[in-house]
Amino acid sequence: METFPALAAKIYMWWSSTATIEIIWLGIGLAAQLMFSMRFIVQWIASERARQSIVPEVFWYFSFMGGTLLFAYAIYRADPVFILGQGTGLLIYARNIDFIWQKKRHTTILGEASRPQI
Repeated sequence: METFPALAAKIYMWWSSTATIEIIWLGIGLAAQLMFSMRFIVQWIASERARQSIVPEVFWYFSFMGGTLLFAYAIYRADPVFILGQGTGLLIYARNIDFIWQKKRHTTILGEASRPQI
């Protein structure tokens, strides 16, 4: 097991020898993974509260935002498997968000139609 000073020295060497753009993309990748993971935490909390399995609306927004960042990261890394997987996921997330927005528009239109005209 390494001592703390030895580990700190390795981290410093990596940090000082890594290009700034690589560190930026590492940050984007980590932020994307955090955002992507948040969707599961949100879904788990919502399901626990409802005492049944449900998928809240915000799940799809986290999926799309995290997926978009992961897609950009995959393109930067030029990983065709990762690109294909995230690209396909983005289509599914976007379609679910479209369904949500369509339902909201439909509900709004129905609500306006049922109001008495002055």
